[in-house]
Amino acid sequence: MNPFKKNKKQLSIFITAGYPTLESTGDQLLALQDSGVDFIELGIPFSDPMADGPVIQESSALALENGMNMNVLFEQLESVKSQLTIPIVLMGYFNPILQFGVKRFIEKAEKCNVKGFIIPDLSFEIAQSNFRNVFSKTTIPLIYLITPATSDERISQIAHYSQNGFIYLVTSNATTGQDSAIVLDQDRLKGIKAITKDVPLFLGFGIKTKEDVTNAHLIADGAIIGSEYIRRVNQNTEREYIEALLS
Repeated sequence: MNPFKKNKKQLSIFITAGYPTLESTGDQLLALQDSGVDFIELGIPFSDPMADGPVIQESSALALENGMNMNVLFEQLESVKSQLTIPIVLMGYFNPILQFGVKRFIEKAEKCNVKGFIIPDLSFEIAQSNFRNVFSKTTIPLIYLITPATSDERISQIAHYSQNGFIYLVTSNATTGQDSAIVLDQDRLKGIKAITKDVPLFLGFGIKTKEDVTNAHLIADGAIIGSEYIRRVNQNTEREYIEALLS
């Protein structure tokens, strides 16, 4: 059963493991679950997060300074897994995963009931040609990123391998946390959704406001918010922010 398939439009929040403090990860996961979000994208801090804007880059750098690493992350997930009822998706770049060991990374994630992997710099083609064997041995799906410019053929191929997860539609070619308003080509989004069919489609990058979430829900199955939530954590207003989004 696909844990991301629900009979409702969804909202996901990204957090950085080990930020704002090393020990805050578990509390954030549980607080977001209690707030009513549908799943959480848990970011693995990395020194060179190329797809992320300055807000998430800074949170990643500070998390590393706090002492966050892969072992600590899995220890913290293990400590709260019995209390988590919503899916947790691990988002991380491939270099730290390779250094940790791909097989070991998967085994640890399975023990922590992780429901998906987002690895932005591991393309669909490389994953299928070089790492299909190792990832095919786990029930945890790789979540692939597409953009409105992705060809219909490639979207169809990705959808074929995403039956147990979802597809992450990046709303622009910019990094996360961009300041410009999101302009969505509704016709293109409808075309993409027609290709992905019953595979859940989630929009991310630049989603900030309740209006952004509402617009995403017009076509897609859900929206993912990252940088704006981290900003609200910095301002200590994250609880009010989530309440406003879900009201």
